[in-house]
Amino acid sequence: MNIAVPTWSAADQAAGYSLPAPFFYDQGVYEAEREAIFLKSWHLVGHLSDFRETGDIVTETVLDQSVLVMKGADGQIRAFHNVCQHRGNRLVETRRSKARAITCGYHAWTYGLDGSLRGAPRTECLANFDKGQHGLKPVRVEIFGSFVFVNLDPAARPIADMAPGAEAEMRRFLPDLDRLVLVEEVDVPVAANWKVIQENSIEGYHFSFSGPVHRELAQLIDFDGYTLTPRGDWWTYIGPPKPGTTQAYGVKLEGATWQTDWFFNLGLFPNATIYAFPYSDVVGTFIMIPTGPETSILRFGYYGPEGRDLPEVTRACIRWMNEDLGPEDIQLNISNQKGLRSMGFRHGRYLIGETQDNRSEHLVRHFHQLCHRAIRPDAA
Repeated sequence: MNIAVPTWSAADQAAGYSLPAPFFYDQGVYEAEREAIFLKSWHLVGHLSDFRETGDIVTETVLDQSVLVMKGADGQIRAFHNVCQHRGNRLVETRRSKARAITCGYHAWTYGLDGSLRGAPRTECLANFDKGQHGLKPVRVEIFGSFVFVNLDPAARPIADMAPGAEAEMRRFLPDLDRLVLVEEVDVPVAANWKVIQENSIEGYHFSFSGPVHRELAQLIDFDGYTLTPRGDWWTYIGPPKPGTTQAYGVKLEGATWQTDWFFNLGLFPNATIYAFPYSDVVGTFIMIPTGPETSILRFGYYGPEGRDLPEVTRACIRWMNEDLGPEDIQLNISNQKGLRSMGFRHGRYLIGETQDNRSEHLVRHFHQLCHRAIRPDAA
């Protein structure tokens, strides 16, 4: 049986029809996204504070690839493929660790924090063996807005070129960006395609209809002023504070500190969001990590200002996100993924009005177009 390659015609796009359902479960699409999107994109690893000391190591998984990011004795943060150059053994399995050197658990080849091969037992018996030719293979690393990113594509554009103006926008709402430390990081498996999760986060159409927790969020902001703005390979969705607010997440605001009283979110294509909930004194990272055509891991990171105790309203916000809003959204992701498999659904219609207001799905369309152009450049 021949399986049709999923298509999204120019006519359907012009008519306002959404990205067809097979793009959310087709194995060929997933493999195309691997090559055209994820192996060529910047991936958020952590904050600069995660690499404060020599030997601090964070591993980053990009589909079937693993990257080591570590702080050297010279103060430099470097990234390398997480694989021994002897027989291809994975070097480090844990997400965060600390070491003076990296020693392979198979044959004890040992690498310095600069990636150089320092020791390789019995290689003295090999003719013309040069340790300098067997160091770890480097991966590109950049610092952007005090966050650390890696990219497996040596020719990728710098983040500042990909997202001009993004760092300035972050700093406008997140005053403690340079002095954050990790409070908590949680990985949650989700039975849904990564794009299903992303599109859920970039529209306000469902806020009034999908569950009580979303309505709580809408009541914290001036929802009429909620704006969703595509900016090329990055985007923002931002809600101003609601006048007269005296409590949030069930806690009074009196005496509390926070990053911003706005609901601020900045997305970087394809799958990273840096955000702050109103009246919360943490900066959040929200990352959709594909693990298959219909499965993902959601990584929630929370970073608070160093040297400042988290107010009770912030702790309540983290609980609310982990226990209320997050699970409500994840259930929507799962039910959406199930529905996309239905023989009774091919594609839908974007709800986009002329004003592209707070309930418009124009940012979802923009995201879909970025994904489609990446894997189908000839059809764009």
